[in-house]
Amino acid sequence: MRIKMCSIHVTDPAEAFAFYTRTLGFQELMAMPEYNLYIVKSPDEGQGTGLLLEPSDNPVGEAYRRGVYEAGLPAVVFGVPDVQAEYERLSGLGVKFTAEPAPDPSGAVAAVFDDGCGNLVQLHQD
Repeated sequence: MRIKMCSIHVTDPAEAFAFYTRTLGFQELMAMPEYNLYIVKSPDEGQGTGLLLEPSDNPVGEAYRRGVYEAGLPAVVFGVPDVQAEYERLSGLGVKFTAEPAPDPSGAVAAVFDDGCGNLVQLHQD
């Protein structure tokens, strides 16, 4: 058994799709604008796990998304080989981080940024 797909609630799936592909470098797995359906995947994993950019038009989903964001908690964690390098790359593209990269409780370097679509995202050093 493996994880096939997971989702993250976003305020605007089309805008999230543009950010996750153009800025973060994910690849399109599926895009059906007429259904407001967008799924991305890591360029490093072949077919890999899909990340559904879920519309927050459901009151329960929106309450969860907002609550996690307001609590300052990352909605998703992405692994990268060099958090500092990714921090510098993304900062240069205008991505807003909550703080500079720093060791987390496990000793690995981590940094959190705002995806501009209603979520905080954590980068974690592989």
